Amino acid sequence: MSDAQAGQVPRAQSGFRRMVDGFGSFWIFSAQTGWWMAKGITRTANWRLLIPQLYEVGYRSLPVILITGAFVGMVLAIQAMAQFRAVGLEERMGAVVNLSVVRELGPVLAGIMLAGRIGGALTAEIGTMNVTEQIDALRSMGVNPIRYLVAPRVLACFLLTPMLTLYADFTGALGGWFVSVIQSGVDTGPYWDYTREAVDNFDLFSGVLKGAFFGAGLGLISCFKGFYCKPGAEGVGRACTSAFVASFIAILAMDYVLAVILQAISDRLWGFRSLL
Repeated sequence: MSDAQAGQVPRAQSGFRRMVDGFGSFWIFSAQTGWWMAKGITRTANWRLLIPQLYEVGYRSLPVILITGAFVGMVLAIQAMAQFRAVGLEERMGAVVNLSVVRELGPVLAGIMLAGRIGGALTAEIGTMNVTEQIDALRSMGVNPIRYLVAPRVLACFLLTPMLTLYADFTGALGGWFVSVIQSGVDTGPYWDYTREAVDNFDLFSGVLKGAFFGAGLGLISCFKGFYCKPGAEGVGRACTSAFVASFIAILAMDYVLAVILQAISDRLWGFRSLL
C-alpha cells in the first residue's frame, strides 16, 4: 500500500466517525429538547419565553405562506387544465388540485418556506450566541441553554407549522379556484362539489400531521446547527447553509415516510378512492 493510500483510510474513518458522532449528538440534543418542552409546558416563565417565538414563527411568516400557497394552487391548476379539458373532465379540477394541495404541496412548501425563513434565522441567532460565548454565560449563571433558548423555538415551530399549513391550503384552494373558474370558465358549482367528494377530514388531518413533523424537524435541525456551529462569522454562515439543506432533505424524507404510512391507513380504512 502506498503512502497516499494509507493516508486515505484514516481520513475516511475520521469522516465516518464525525458523521456518526454528529448523528448521535443530534438525537441526544433532540431528547434533551423534548424533555425540557414536556417539563416546562406548565410553567408560566417558559410561556413568557414562548410568546415572542410564536409571534416570530407564526405572525411574521404568515404573508409569505399565504402568497406561496396561492401561487402553488394557481400554477397547479394551469398545468392540469389542458389535460383535463382535453378529456372533458375540467369540472373535476377541484378534486385533483385541492387534494394535491391539502395532502402534499401545502405542508411541504410551507415547511420549506419556514426552513428558509425561520430555520436560517434560528441558526444564525443561536450560532451568534455560541460564537460570542453567550451560551457559556448562561451555563455559568446556572441556566440550561436548551431550556432557555432551544425548547421555546422548537415548540413554536411544532405548534404553528400545522396552522400555517392550513393557511397555505386555504390560499392554494382559492388560487386553484381562481384559475379554474374565473380564468378558464369552469362551473363553480361542480368544481366545489367534486372537491367536497374528494377531500375529506382525513386528508386535512394528513396535511396537519405532516406540518407538525416538519416544524419539529426544522426547528431541531436549525437549533442544533447553531448550537454546535464552528467559531467565527464563517462558521455561522456555514451552519445556516447546512441547516437549510438538512431541513430541506429531512422534510422530503419525512414526507415520503408519512405519505406511505398515511396512504396505507387510508386504504385500510376506506379502500381505494378514485378522483375521476
